[in-house]
Amino acid sequence: MTASQPSRRSSQPAPRQVRLRAALEDIPTYVPGRPPAHEVAYKLSSNENPYPPLPGVLETAVEAAGSLNRYPDLHCSRLLAELAEHHRVPVGHLAAGTGSVALTGQLAQSVAGPGDEVVYAWRSFEAYPIVTQVAGATSVRVALTAGEEHDLDAMAEAITERTRLVFVCSPNNPTGVAIRRGPLERFLDRVPGDVLVVLDEAYREFVRDERSETGVPPAEGGGSVPDGIELYRERPNLCVLRTFSKAYGLAGLRVGYAVAHEPVAAALRKTAVPFGVSQIAQDAAVASLRSEAALMRRVAALVEERARVAEALAAQGWTVPESQANFVWLRLGEATADFAAACEKAGVTVRPFPGDGVRITIGEREANDLLLGVAAEFRRGR
Repeated sequence: MTASQPSRRSSQPAPRQVRLRAALEDIPTYVPGRPPAHEVAYKLSSNENPYPPLPGVLETAVEAAGSLNRYPDLHCSRLLAELAEHHRVPVGHLAAGTGSVALTGQLAQSVAGPGDEVVYAWRSFEAYPIVTQVAGATSVRVALTAGEEHDLDAMAEAITERTRLVFVCSPNNPTGVAIRRGPLERFLDRVPGDVLVVLDEAYREFVRDERSETGVPPAEGGGSVPDGIELYRERPNLCVLRTFSKAYGLAGLRVGYAVAHEPVAAALRKTAVPFGVSQIAQDAAVASLRSEAALMRRVAALVEERARVAEALAAQGWTVPESQANFVWLRLGEATADFAAACEKAGVTVRPFPGDGVRITIGEREANDLLLGVAAEFRRGR
């Protein structure tokens, strides 16, 4: 090669970047609850259950771990059979996923795409805008009411011919407010039959409603807040999401499920990542379902602590929406970041939503007392 001849390398065009979908550019990043920054601290930022796994569940998980060299059951057969019996639904109406959040993504991919719209309340579960954008669809956000509730009338009016999917979160994350039977059924009656409604009930086990629309004393844990699985039975366009991450305390294993009529359930099974739900998660979930009595005792203790925290905050002068979940909500507006910083300085993390408010998980009594102390001092300084 002479000095006048260019090298082969230099004659090649400059390398190009891989072309990614433009829809990914503005997708918000899911923000997990921050871990404690102190050696002695409490995490009230992720809605985790402060209790360890239910009796026998850890032993079951350890036993399942002995087969890590094998693929898990692709169809989650034993888990779905257990859920079918537990909820009195056909196995074909069930689909499992790596937490209910994964199922929200699969649902969006199954029914929505470019040019379609997805309606949901805001603020609500922060995964909704993410899965909508990943699917290439357009978000239609409907503001919560002044009482931190879903504005179901406004959501119904927001449905157009382009709407393919509606997310309804009850109890709502992060405000904790649950939707009552009458308003929910009236809303469902207004939704066209070809639009899928997803009722996200990740916190269903924590619902304790003292009121009843009819004046009849409410059933244990039910009241006038309906069980979505009972509603789905007569509504082919309603899908209900549940999870083992919250009340059952299996957040680290990632397992949730959907209850829906066959076409929707089949779509979820098609869009699932093969072997996504580990055998450890499947077996632990089955063992958890069989520990119902112990579960309800723990849930009752958390509900009692939720009431104590809410009452103490209200006594300090805070406005606290009636939560039916395992957390409470404080709307702080521009003071959100300062409150979160004060909590972290004291050794407890909460989940701030900048410009809106903070979500505070109900944790150990010691953690809750620490939070209440910070809240009282912050309130006095305002």
